[in-house]
Amino acid sequence: MKKLTPKIRTETRSAVPGECVCGNVRIEIDFPARWAWHDHSAASRHAHGAAYATYVGSWRRRFRITSGGEDITRYADPTAGTVRGFCARCGTPLFYERSRSPHMVNVSRALFKTRTGRQARYHIGIEQSPEWAYLGESLVPLKGFPGVVWERSRKKKPPMFGGTF
Repeated sequence: MKKLTPKIRTETRSAVPGECVCGNVRIEIDFPARWAWHDHSAASRHAHGAAYATYVGSWRRRFRITSGGEDITRYADPTAGTVRGFCARCGTPLFYERSRSPHMVNVSRALFKTRTGRQARYHIGIEQSPEWAYLGESLVPLKGFPGVVWERSRKKKPPMFGGTF
């Protein structure tokens, strides 16, 4: 008879620190995050003031506010069943929670300077993307402006038969 040995867990979790723009609110999640995605929904677009927001999802028990908790202000949207947290000093969007997923916290990816263990490979609400959002068109450097790239406008082709109809 084969002797059974207990499984030894060798996984070690490390904390990934994050902070708001002013540095007053500091948070951390355990590495790795649960998942990551780009949210194109109108609610996230408005909350972040951008074409879309990128989030990492963390189990609530693996998410901690390490300082500045008293400076977090919250906005609750009872219709959507969400609560969003912002730094009251600098306005940085920090996280959002959904009543239908009480065990998860969705944290703004931009708060973290290091890897979170998940790459954002999912897109949510893509059908809500505004017509002005960048969609991956090819960009070229703008002469005389280092670090600036632009989408070159397409030249209109002349009519095939040279006349107007």
